[in-house]
Amino acid sequence: MYIYFITPIIAFSIAQGTKVFLRSLKQKITWRDIFSYSDMPSGHAAVVVAMATILALRLGIDSPIFAATFVYAAIVITDAVGLRNYLGQHGKTLNILVKDLKEDEFLDHSYPKLLEKIGHTPLQVLIGGIIGVTVSVIMHLLF
Repeated sequence: MYIYFITPIIAFSIAQGTKVFLRSLKQKITWRDIFSYSDMPSGHAAVVVAMATILALRLGIDSPIFAATFVYAAIVITDAVGLRNYLGQHGKTLNILVKDLKEDEFLDHSYPKLLEKIGHTPLQVLIGGIIGVTVSVIMHLLF
């Protein structure tokens, strides 16, 4: 029973750990980087793909629980690639508009800088998915 809970957590930890490591090669790491929204690989994809894969391996692809998890994974991945990238574009546009306004203290406090990179590329999702599948297969074989 615990394998269904532990497998996605391990996949997420590996994906986020890899993300933090890759970021540390470019910049100084902060606590925010541990649960960051974007970059390589996608922790979101790793979690939902790991859950769907372990359920498929243990219960079969004809299981209603697998079907529900598969649909949930598709929604999460679509959101990570599509909607969140669109929101990042909005953040970028709003940041430019606020920057173009006359600088004063009111603007600095009323309009904080919005995140511009909160989505994933298809490659980042693919790598996250590969992590999820790999962790699930290993957990299935070990336990």
